[in-house]
Amino acid sequence: MIAHAPPATDGPLFAFAGGGTGGHLYPSIAVAEAIRRRLPDSRFAFFGTRRRIDCQILDRVECELVPQELPRLSWVPWRVVNAFLGFREACQACRERFIVDRPVAVVGTGGLASVPPVREAARAGIPTALFNPDALPGRANRYLARVAGCVFAQFEESIAHFPRGVQVVVSGCPIRPDFQTATRSSGIERFGLNPNCKTLLITGASQGARTVNQAVVANADFLASRRDWQVLHLTGETDFEMVSAAYRGRSVPVKVVAYTEHMAAAMAAADLIVSRAGASTLAEIIAVGRASILMPYPFHKDQHQLVNARCLARVGGVRIVNDAIDPSANAPALRAELDELMQADDIREKMGRAARSVGGQGGGAAEGIADCLLEMSRLRWEAAAGNDRATRLETVKAL
Repeated sequence: MIAHAPPATDGPLFAFAGGGTGGHLYPSIAVAEAIRRRLPDSRFAFFGTRRRIDCQILDRVECELVPQELPRLSWVPWRVVNAFLGFREACQACRERFIVDRPVAVVGTGGLASVPPVREAARAGIPTALFNPDALPGRANRYLARVAGCVFAQFEESIAHFPRGVQVVVSGCPIRPDFQTATRSSGIERFGLNPNCKTLLITGASQGARTVNQAVVANADFLASRRDWQVLHLTGETDFEMVSAAYRGRSVPVKVVAYTEHMAAAMAAADLIVSRAGASTLAEIIAVGRASILMPYPFHKDQHQLVNARCLARVGGVRIVNDAIDPSANAPALRAELDELMQADDIREKMGRAARSVGGQGGGAAEGIADCLLEMSRLRWEAAAGNDRATRLETVKAL
């Protein structure tokens, strides 16, 4: 059950629902920061999961983490009952929490963890909205779109996948402000890289990507032959030792990092990026305007990362290497793209410009969504505010 702690202040509470990956959390953080710039005494609660990544990311954010115990959905008969009971308990906990400390708005960011808070908020008459950064909406967002007041989407392609009558706003994907200000020199300094070499960034997002890591280290000898390049390899914690061992004894100028909070600096330092095609990662690539080789996550039935990647590929902003899961197939396919792009400065620059063109509004997505949420919640907050909150109320009215 969720602990019912009394609020530290009487400022307006905004709740964000979803967790388990950086892609579910980082957009929320960007919007929360934009709201706080407008309304400094705002409070934020993140209804996430019990995965370590949630604590790791939110530890540096002024907010409350509300971890939810949600069993994975399964149609295996003996697990269905547990999943149902866990979901019902999470809904009851959210319902009780919203009575104790009622949010002025609840925003779902996708995934199972977003369902109980958004569902219960809608039932309680609390304004709700969704982030839909992937081109293809996931099951949670398709379900919740029926009750949400608004859906904020990164790509226009998403509109066709929601029923008529659902308000979809193509806002871009919220990103942290440092992606707008990070420079190559600051990124090089942050990671202790050689400013005279070009940088290949390998990233599997916040939790790493094993098949990407395997495909890259299988090309270690090739990378060693590129004397004017260095590698910044973000492995994820699980594969850190494996990747580090694979580079030992080879003359690859490489910096291996398990996890970093300084993703903007890493991308700004890069001349070429090899990555998955998660929605938040693509928003960040768009923001920094870098050429990339994308290996979409191959294990989802709907292949939504491949659809994401095609949104950039259609304008020439990325190259796609289909992840065959087998390293013996992935390695040569990746090497062919690396071999061309690491030699072609003009092609990489053209790809970077094309990628940036996809997200012309993305840099202001957090600000725009914050404004919409304040507009949605204003009447609710005004109705709840008493005379002792007159000063704050006037602040809200002035926005």
